[in-house]
Amino acid sequence: MDVDFGPLGLTFKLALVTVAVLLVLSTPLAWWLAHTRSRLKPVIEAAVAMPLVLPPTVLGFYLLVLMGPNGSIGAWWVTLTGDTLTFSFSGLVIASVIYSLPFVVQPLQGAFEAVGRRPIEAAWTLGASKLDAFFSVASPMAGRGYLTAAVLGFAHTLGEFGVVLLVGGNIPGVTKVVSIAIYEHVETLNYEAAHMLSAGLLGFSFAVLVVVYAVNRRFPVHAG
Repeated sequence: MDVDFGPLGLTFKLALVTVAVLLVLSTPLAWWLAHTRSRLKPVIEAAVAMPLVLPPTVLGFYLLVLMGPNGSIGAWWVTLTGDTLTFSFSGLVIASVIYSLPFVVQPLQGAFEAVGRRPIEAAWTLGASKLDAFFSVASPMAGRGYLTAAVLGFAHTLGEFGVVLLVGGNIPGVTKVVSIAIYEHVETLNYEAAHMLSAGLLGFSFAVLVVVYAVNRRFPVHAG
């Protein structure tokens, strides 16, 4: 049996980078959604949740168009770097960030809503700046939400197929992630290799979800 474990390392690297980017981008967005009274809130929430309902191939197709050499984002990238964004690891990261966005934003939004504004307002009255109050008070109290967001974003990125196939293709060592490797093994009737990779992802996904539920029960969010 010939099993190439190279896609595993690439997939975990993609998931780690994607989650790191998402936590940075999603924190201010989730905080705004948790506390804003803007009429635009339902529109923004709907836009964030679109990857939950769109077929991955539809999302992947439009990302391919946008990030292709002639697309608005892809042409800018070629001018900036000289390389194409599609069929590259950077392109996979951007596609993964968009595809996994709701799995990070929504848990953070729920955690910030549960914390409320009272703790951070109390910190303001004690002389803390808004930024300091957020990082020293609100963020630690929303720690469970951060853990859930990170784990769900990581696990969801591991299972991507349609989006990464359209945007990244199947380039060994560059864009060939586990889901594509499994599909390739099935196409060549190498079911044993497909089973090994699939079983590994199944076991890992189940384990991280058990950890999330266990932590959520042990460390509940305290509302402000």
